[in-house]
Amino acid sequence: MPSENGTNRVVIAVACTLLMLNLGTVYAWSFFQKPLCETYGWTNSQVVWTFSLAICFLGLSAAAGGLLLPRVGPRPLALAGALLFGSGYLIAALALRMHSLPLLYVGYGVTGGIGLGLGYVTPVATVSRWFPDRKGLATGTVVMGFGFGALLMSKVIAPFLLAQVSGDMVLAFTVMGVLFLALSLASAAFIRNPSASWLPPHVTARTVPDTDALWVSAGSCIVSRPFALMWLIFFCNITAGIALIGFQSPLFQDVCAKLDPALGKEALSAYGGTLIAASSVFNGIGRFFWGALSDRMGRRRTFSLILGSQIAAFALLMQTSHPWLFATLVCYILLCYGGGFGTMPSFVLDMFGARFMPAVYGAILTAWSAAGIAGPQFVAMMKDRYPGQPGLASFYSFAAAICFLSTGLLLSFLVKERKVTFRED
Repeated sequence: MPSENGTNRVVIAVACTLLMLNLGTVYAWSFFQKPLCETYGWTNSQVVWTFSLAICFLGLSAAAGGLLLPRVGPRPLALAGALLFGSGYLIAALALRMHSLPLLYVGYGVTGGIGLGLGYVTPVATVSRWFPDRKGLATGTVVMGFGFGALLMSKVIAPFLLAQVSGDMVLAFTVMGVLFLALSLASAAFIRNPSASWLPPHVTARTVPDTDALWVSAGSCIVSRPFALMWLIFFCNITAGIALIGFQSPLFQDVCAKLDPALGKEALSAYGGTLIAASSVFNGIGRFFWGALSDRMGRRRTFSLILGSQIAAFALLMQTSHPWLFATLVCYILLCYGGGFGTMPSFVLDMFGARFMPAVYGAILTAWSAAGIAGPQFVAMMKDRYPGQPGLASFYSFAAAICFLSTGLLLSFLVKERKVTFRED
């Protein structure tokens, strides 16, 4: 297997994927949404701000991390992200013990979110350097780990811990903090860059000049028309999907309860956890599947297909009251949601070149920040406004998602992509 100075690039990819797996547990937030509302008497909007802030600061810190990465290198940045991410859980545990919503925001939302951003941008930018010949496949595989994090949390870590501590949320968050500190720091310690001139042995040269030559600075990339279009497309896809991620468990429980009012709280919670687990698998697979597909059909066409097919899925969600059809549609939407994250790193690399990739990709992740607030907050507002009418709240939420996706689809046709290919022996 291709290596440099004794370093196997597959080992680097595995370490990056494991770090992403830990960070991706943030996507299981809806597992805690309803219990926190019921235990502490907080509203949906109040609780989901924790998740929104985590995603917001993820994007903002990823932008800063993209600028810092060429200066400090991937390992220090990944270690800093791992430390802050685990610490966020520990501060959140203290916040729950004190019944302090502001401290929960500072801990899980701000501190954990900054750790998420620094940790997220580093593996993606690093693995793209080790796999210049298979950018979509490699970055898709790494970010697939982020998608699978929700499965790890919702079906393994959280249920096991809550059962062991008799539902004590404070103790559960404490143990999770220690666990994620250990696992994330261990994974981050393996991450490093190849030399600037390195290429895999079977690749002899680029057959098309590197797009670095088209841009004079990272700033010129970020203020360009292609960047603006890509940012908006990414924002539209994320907003629709993350609104569903933040509330998929409560929404699914509403559908199940309407079909069978006799279902108890524990049964409904189990159904919600199962959907989180199933959809997280599709979220993870989507990052690999669409990323690899984009290597063949192009990044812009891939995004057009991702956005367009979701419009039909959300339209069906507005009409269905059958739990398993609802769950199937959610899984498909999460497949496409993950696909956006699997495709965008390679899209950025093709459009702006390897030299500016860390800074530009970090900046484009601010779309995640904005979407992390817009999507979940809109759904929370609808659920709080129509507490006795979950069907109406869902209808308005899904209609808004269709509007975002339609806008993104139209914008995708305006992008003129570039592609860098390689000659192999």
